Amino acid sequence: MPAPTERASTEPAPTESVFARMTRLSAQRGAVNLGQGFPSDPAPDFLLSALRQAPGHTDQYTGPAGLPALRESLEADLGVPAEDLLVTCGATEALLVALLALVEPGDEVLFFEPAFDIYGPQVRLAGGVPVPVPLTFGPGGWAPDWEGLRAAVTGRTRILLLNNPLNPTGSVFNEADLAGVAALAREHDFWLLADEVYDELYFDSPPTPLRRLAPERTFSVGSAGKRLGVTGWRVGWVATPPGESAELLRVRQLSSFCAPAPLQAAVAVGLAAARGEGFYEWQRQEYSERCALLAGGLRSLGAEVYPPGGTYFLTARAPGWDAERLVHEAGVALIPVSAFCTRLTPPPELLRAAFCKSRLDIEQALERLAAWRP
Repeated sequence: MPAPTERASTEPAPTESVFARMTRLSAQRGAVNLGQGFPSDPAPDFLLSALRQAPGHTDQYTGPAGLPALRESLEADLGVPAEDLLVTCGATEALLVALLALVEPGDEVLFFEPAFDIYGPQVRLAGGVPVPVPLTFGPGGWAPDWEGLRAAVTGRTRILLLNNPLNPTGSVFNEADLAGVAALAREHDFWLLADEVYDELYFDSPPTPLRRLAPERTFSVGSAGKRLGVTGWRVGWVATPPGESAELLRVRQLSSFCAPAPLQAAVAVGLAAARGEGFYEWQRQEYSERCALLAGGLRSLGAEVYPPGGTYFLTARAPGWDAERLVHEAGVALIPVSAFCTRLTPPPELLRAAFCKSRLDIEQALERLAAWRP
């Protein structure tokens, strides 16, 4: 019997997420993968250049809070003091560290649904109770249910986890909405955990950082992988309210201890270079055009498309569409929105598509969908 490390990449894991499943099936069946959200573009040259300089200079453990150079770069970028910043192995670990540090057994954590699928499991892992609040869905797309959110608050509410821009719907909460969230948190004295990994992936006005409206109670999570298009680098961070980093640091040193030091060093340089070289503007323009290409092609096939205000995902639906059938019969991998839901029951033909892929991939996916008939 082969050792576990010798398992082929196309073999299903014991507990396989829908994202891993669709990526595996894409590889097995030669499908175009518009399912899992990772860019097809190479890392930007300025980032690769920074990475080449790191080995031989930054090879050992950093402190659990992260490489000082990266925290200083984040301080300049985010306007948050370095002592209130922790570098993590991706935003996934940042979220888990925050939840493990803040949640006591039985505490409730609220979040809008459809939601990124790790939220509920991470809350339970921290000993808390996930409380999803369904978004409303209609002809105009997705909208937050603010009355439903207020009604979900109880004496056990410990955290509201707010993803903005929101995966999978691409919704962006405006400043007035966020001000209402801040007021609700103050009224009931709970923490705010802002998953803002797509903060530079927006198509209209930039989203307002939640910490700007409630700095005393907001923990903000970010991601170099999302900002710089290198999701496999696994460098993320969490910015804490003033003086609240110590408990997170205690948990942080018991998890992965530190993110890979050479990658931290490269990101420290890359974040500054991204602004200086207009990378974020280029990326927004490029993804806006790819979104339009995908949305227009889907509409031509009779699909209803709900364009995003941010992220690199859109949702769409068409009669007879089903994610399993599409990957097997049409050779196109998409993700059912139902995979992001526990309380909400979206129609099975409502799917999420990633447009962070190449134009060639998008065009090929549209050609295959046009040739397939349900």
